[in-house]
Amino acid sequence: MSFTQIAWLPLCAGATGVGLVLSFLLMRRRGVVAGLRGVAWSLLPLAAFLTGALPTLWQIGTAITGFFAGLVFNPTVWAGVAVTGLSLVLFLVTGVLRGRRRAASAEAPARSAPPVSAPAAPAGSVAPGGDARQPLPQRKAAPAQPAKSAKPADDDFSDIEAILKRRGIG
Repeated sequence: MSFTQIAWLPLCAGATGVGLVLSFLLMRRRGVVAGLRGVAWSLLPLAAFLTGALPTLWQIGTAITGFFAGLVFNPTVWAGVAVTGLSLVLFLVTGVLRGRRRAASAEAPARSAPPVSAPAAPAGSVAPGGDARQPLPQRKAAPAQPAKSAKPADDDFSDIEAILKRRGIG
């Protein structure tokens, strides 16, 4: 059936009329908002006829229907869909493998390169152009003082023991 063989005015007016009746029933049952939304949908067929948009909508509908009918019933098209799916899977797999290769090549020079001696920098800073993964320079230990006795270390622990006893621990 072609577009010109259909009497569009009675069809669009009938669809709008049925939609308005159903919208009235919907408004009584679910409220004004639902009813007004139904009225809005109901007016679209008549508006499409009056604006002359029906031939364009007809062409769009027949093109979509023809495409899907040709897709469903044509084995050649299904073969094309399968090849497209295979292509997408290969793109995904090669993307993952490429990412792994790049990550591995980025780690390899860092492992095999000898440590570079750099001037001492303040703790927590990174030299300009430096890599944040490089270890920070170690702080120099305070000069060792001669141990007078083991008593100062015991004093530190005795304070801790006293706090633990007050809390009822050990």
